[in-house]
Amino acid sequence: MNLIVINLKKYLFTIIAILFVILLLIFSENNFLATITGMNLFITSVFPSLFPFLVATEILYNSNFINLFDNNPKKNSLVSKLFNVPSKSIIAIILGFISGYPIGAKITTNLKRDKYLSKAEAERLISFTNNSSPIFIISTIGISILGNKTLGLSLLFIHIFSSILVGLIFRFWKYNDKESLDYSKYISLNDNNKLKTIPSNIDIFLNSIKNSVNTIFQIGGFVIIFSVILSILKSTDILNIVSYLLSLTGIPENVSQSLIFGFFEITNGLNLISTFSSQNLILSLLIISFLLGFGGISILFQIYSIIHKEHISIKPYLYGKLLHGIISVILACIIF
Repeated sequence: MNLIVINLKKYLFTIIAILFVILLLIFSENNFLATITGMNLFITSVFPSLFPFLVATEILYNSNFINLFDNNPKKNSLVSKLFNVPSKSIIAIILGFISGYPIGAKITTNLKRDKYLSKAEAERLISFTNNSSPIFIISTIGISILGNKTLGLSLLFIHIFSSILVGLIFRFWKYNDKESLDYSKYISLNDNNKLKTIPSNIDIFLNSIKNSVNTIFQIGGFVIIFSVILSILKSTDILNIVSYLLSLTGIPENVSQSLIFGFFEITNGLNLISTFSSQNLILSLLIISFLLGFGGISILFQIYSIIHKEHISIKPYLYGKLLHGIISVILACIIF
């Protein structure tokens, strides 16, 4: 029996891959349309909204902008006191709020790579610095989906405040980790009198574009593949079955579908909410608050693809986003 379990664990991913190929062939027509849908979403929405921010943040990071922020561990800055991370982390916090997914992860990974952060500090930072952008929340959700800019602003406040609360809670993540308190190995990087040697401006610009292209197409791959996965779940009626089971608990089927879709890919879930938001506004706001906080499995994989090279654990991100979603729902209940 134990041997069977071990073999199943060993070949589980292979079995899933084989099953995935079979389902691709069986539902090839639907999957083809889903691939086109995913590509259209990437080309018309993700790429134009995210790529400029990726390039801009790469340029900022590599042009010594980061050295404007004090990183002396002996000086307790507000960022250090609140979130238990070095002062230079503020660049990930600010741009993570302004630019949207996955800018916070990208900057945190760069900070860890350049030894401005220990592993524990990077994990604390990753738990709350990846968020939906203000433009997306106000324009796409507030104006397009809900038809109310004020609601969009309220959702933005909930989103940011919840994220800050998550950061305050995760300041205790690996609190007694010795590496997070040992800055001796980073002394040359923490010396405010020494700036990092940087290449020429043209090299910074070209490298920023090259790195951003690699990142954006990696993200695009996840957007497309998750569109196909959702298509397969639809074609096999798995989504309908799960929606039906949830409806037995009293949750309307269209509401449960939006939750399931949003759990995998946030944009698809939010688009479904637009079909019933006018009939049940409060419920729509609660679901939107949770999905904005959690972000979805697709984004989780996008974040993992960025941070795993620096051996940053995905656990604090996952726990942080689940907590973000729960806190957002609680605040939405209070405000709305």
